[in-house]
Amino acid sequence: MKKRYGFVRCGISTLGSNVGDIDKNVDEIIETVYRASKAGIDLLVFPELCITGYTMQDMFFDTNLESKCLKALNKIYYGTKDYTYTSIFIVGMPLRVNSILYNVAVVMQRGEILGVVPKTYIPNQNEFYEKRYFTSYNGKEKIIKRLGLGDAFAFDVPFGNIVFDVNFETGHGYSFGVEICEDLWSVKPPSLDLALSGANIIANLSASNELLGKDEYRKELVKTQSARTHSAYVYTSAGLNESTTDTVFGGSGYIFENGKELLTAKRYQWDNTLYYKDVDVEFLNFERIKNKTFADCASKTISDVQHVYVDNWANSELVGDLKRDINPHPFVPKNNPKACKEIFDIQTYGLAKRLKSINLDKVTIGVSGGLDSTLALLVTANAFEVLGYDKKGILGITMPGFGTSDRTYQNSLKLSEALGITLEEISIKDACIQHFKDIGHDINNHNLVYENSQARERTQILMDKGFTIGTGDLSEGALGWCTYNADHMSMYNVNASIPKTLVKHLINWYANENPEYKDILFDIVETPISPELLPPDENGNIAQKTESNVGAYEVQDFFLYHFLRRGTSGEKLIFLANIAFDGIYTEEQINEWYNIFFTRFFNNQYKRDCVPAGPKVGSVALSPRGDLRMSADMTSKIWKI
Repeated sequence: MKKRYGFVRCGISTLGSNVGDIDKNVDEIIETVYRASKAGIDLLVFPELCITGYTMQDMFFDTNLESKCLKALNKIYYGTKDYTYTSIFIVGMPLRVNSILYNVAVVMQRGEILGVVPKTYIPNQNEFYEKRYFTSYNGKEKIIKRLGLGDAFAFDVPFGNIVFDVNFETGHGYSFGVEICEDLWSVKPPSLDLALSGANIIANLSASNELLGKDEYRKELVKTQSARTHSAYVYTSAGLNESTTDTVFGGSGYIFENGKELLTAKRYQWDNTLYYKDVDVEFLNFERIKNKTFADCASKTISDVQHVYVDNWANSELVGDLKRDINPHPFVPKNNPKACKEIFDIQTYGLAKRLKSINLDKVTIGVSGGLDSTLALLVTANAFEVLGYDKKGILGITMPGFGTSDRTYQNSLKLSEALGITLEEISIKDACIQHFKDIGHDINNHNLVYENSQARERTQILMDKGFTIGTGDLSEGALGWCTYNADHMSMYNVNASIPKTLVKHLINWYANENPEYKDILFDIVETPISPELLPPDENGNIAQKTESNVGAYEVQDFFLYHFLRRGTSGEKLIFLANIAFDGIYTEEQINEWYNIFFTRFFNNQYKRDCVPAGPKVGSVALSPRGDLRMSADMTSKIWKI
C-alpha cells in the first residue's frame, strides 16, 4: 500500500449501452462499479444516457420509460450500498424534473445520490436531433424534491452545475465537476465555471459517434480544455452496442492532465472495458496557484455553481502500484526530432540576435571536448551560418591543464577542424603554477583552490581574447557545480536552460542529422562527465568524475524538473524517483542524491543571482531576471529528509 501523495485514481467505462435493455445495462453498471472499487478507483465515469442507451430517439417520449429508469436507478442504489462499493461513479439517464425532460448525469456513491447534473447545451444538428427530446438546463432549478421519485431520492438532491468537494482522511482532497458531451463543444463550456469554482477534475459523459477525422478533433478538444482549465479531464463515450442505423459509436475515452495525455482508450471494443489512471491533483493545484491569470479569471467569474461536500469512502492509500507512467527523463523530447530542432533554433537565434545587436562577428569559446562546450560550439557555428558570418570568426581555444585527458583533447581538435573554426591552444599550466607561487599554495594540494584557479585562468584567457560564449548548463546551475566568476560567467550563455540530459540528447540528434560529425560527437557523448581539474589516473584516463560527487545527472535532472515544474518535494519526489529509476539505482542512492540536490540547490543561489543572459527553451529555467526569485540565504532544511 502506498500513500496517496495527492493522486486521485480516475476511471472510465466504455460501456456500450444495449439500447432499451435497461436491466442488462444496470447489471453491467453495478458489476463495473464493483470492479472499479476493487481497483481503488476514486472516480468512475460512464457514458451519456448509459442506463437507457443514447439512441432511443422517440422512445424517450414513452411515458413508461420514466418509471423504468427510476426503478433502474433504485436497483443501482441498492446494488451499490454495500461497503465494497467505494468508488464515486457517474451514470447518465433521462430524468423529468417539474415536467421538463433533462439529459442528466447522476453522481452516486455507496447507495447515495450526491447530486444530479443536467446537460446545459443540447445539440440540434447531430443525426439524432437531441433537442427534439431534451431541454437545455437554464440554471433555475437547484434541487430535486424527493416526492414520487423512489428510494434513490430518499432526500432532496442538489441539481444543476455542481462542484463536488471530496476530502480524504489524510487531509488530501479533490474537487470534481461534470459536463455532458455537447457541453464541451460549446463556445463557453460549463467546465470553465466549474474549474474556476475549484473543480480540478472534470468528468464528461458523452455519446459521440465516429466520423472521418472526428476522433482526432474530439481528442484535441479534451486536451485543450484540460490545459486551459489546469484540470484533469476524464472523458468517455458510448460504444458499439448503440444503434448503428445511421451512425457508429466507437467508445472513445481519454484522460488528460493539464493538457498532457495520460490515457486513450482503444475504440471499437465489444466488451465493457475499464480504464484508469492516477491524476496528480497536487500538481494541478500548484499550477493554478502559480498562474495568476487563472486566479484573476476566478475572481471575476459570477456563476450559478453550487458546492456539495462529500465524505469519501475510498481507501486513503493507493491500491497497488501507481497507475501512470513516470518518465525518468522529463526534459528529453523522445522520438521528436522536430522538438530538438526547435530547441536548437532557440539557442541559435538567441545568440544570433545578441551578436547582430552589438554588431559583432567574432567570438571566443572554450573547447574542451566535453558535452557542454560541444553543444555551445555547435550552436555558435549555426548562429554564424544564420548570420552569414565566416566561421573563422569563431575562436575556439583549447586550454590543457593538469587534468586534461588525451581523449577530450583530441576530440576538441577534431571537432574544431571539422566545423572550420579558428583554433588556438593555450596551456594554463605555467600560469597556474605561477599563481600558486604568488598565493602560497602547494601544487600538490589538490583542493578547491587548485581546481578553481584553473577554472578562473581559463575564463580570464577567454574574456581577454574577446566576446565569450558561455557553456555551463542548467543542471550545473541548479547544483552550483561551477566556479564562481569562472565557468560561471560569460558574455552570453547559450546553454543556460539546457539540462545535462538534454545536452546529451541534442548532441546525439545533431550527430544523426549531420553524419559527417557522427564519430566525433558520439565519442564525446560517451566520455565520462568531468571538469578535468584533477590529474588523470596512471593510465592517462579521467580520474575526476562529476557524478561521483553530485550523483547521477539523470536523477538530479528528474529532481529539478519535478521540484520546479510540478512543485513536488519530500517523500512524494523520492517515491516518484524510485518508480522512474527502478532497477537502475537503489533507494539508498536516490535518498542520498535527493539530499545532495536540495543542499546544493539552496546553498548555491548566490551564484545564480548574477548569471549572464541566455535563451530560455523550456518551462524550467533559473534566471533571476525572469524565472526563479529566491533568497540566497534560505535554508534547505524543510525540503530535506
